[in-house]
Amino acid sequence: MNADDDARTAPSGHDELLQRLPGLSDAELHAELPFSGHHLRELLMRETARGTRAASPRPGRPLVLSLAAAAAACAVAVAFALGGHAPVDRPGAAAPEPAAVRLLDRVALAAATAPAPAVRDGQFMYTKTIGHSTSLTEVRIGQMVAAPTDQSAERWLPVDGSAGTVVRTASGTDRIPPGGPPSLSRPTYRFLETVPTDPAELLELLYKDARAHHGPGSGSTTGPDQQAFVAIGDLLRSVETPPGLSAALYRAAARIPGVVVVPEASDAAGRTGVAVARVHDGERTEWIFDKESLRLLGSREVVLEDNSWGKAGTVVTSVAVVARGVTDRPGQLPGS
Repeated sequence: MNADDDARTAPSGHDELLQRLPGLSDAELHAELPFSGHHLRELLMRETARGTRAASPRPGRPLVLSLAAAAAACAVAVAFALGGHAPVDRPGAAAPEPAAVRLLDRVALAAATAPAPAVRDGQFMYTKTIGHSTSLTEVRIGQMVAAPTDQSAERWLPVDGSAGTVVRTASGTDRIPPGGPPSLSRPTYRFLETVPTDPAELLELLYKDARAHHGPGSGSTTGPDQQAFVAIGDLLRSVETPPGLSAALYRAAARIPGVVVVPEASDAAGRTGVAVARVHDGERTEWIFDKESLRLLGSREVVLEDNSWGKAGTVVTSVAVVARGVTDRPGQLPGS
């Protein structure tokens, strides 16, 4: 076979990308993706149609964090194609990593096609998590000791807010009475059904609260970008959200400056996956997803440099979601 035959039989770059769209491969992430926004929109529409027929969109091999600059423009086109928006534009802010934008878009697609839970007023949304966090104790002046604290819990969150939330931990059961209107930080499922699912509008709601409590003059060192990222992760981990809102939250997160991909991460249950993360003040906050189903497994925080919390690489907080469902009363398990 001569060179001309090879050229005719070899798959084109466009065909190759289409073949790889069902999953994110390391080869794909290394590619410069020299295709126009029109081509990307076209192939992503095909992928969206295919995704609505597939119960479990599949990612590919572990993600590699090396992307050429040309991929950034293509990643923005991907975000638009799936209903997202361009990244938040802030002078001096690091743009979201194109690999992270693409992974979050695929996570959003999987979330959007998941079945919504069948709920009725008076019921409770059940979530079980296992894990730990680390606390610091000063044993003598200038010497701190880090110790893990069990963060495993079961939560019964009222669907309509007519009853209190019940939280069961290793130390006992805490009953939180209803108080004030529901919000993103104190949600009910019925409230979450009313939250805007436009990613830009949703992100602005999160930033409004983040700026008020973590912006200039607040005394907080977290900052609005990190707080918005943490708030989205806390909401998605602590309660099951309607599929459309889950997808919108992931697409909103894809617009937060500094979001990156971590190819390998393990949750508190020992399950491995791929993570979307953000680094702040020497610590990386990760959301861990199953590589096959793209379901959220849990989250963790990892120290990136030696400090009082531990050596670089120490996991200071790790929480895994191990069960979810709907029950008729607090204390009851789903299906019982």
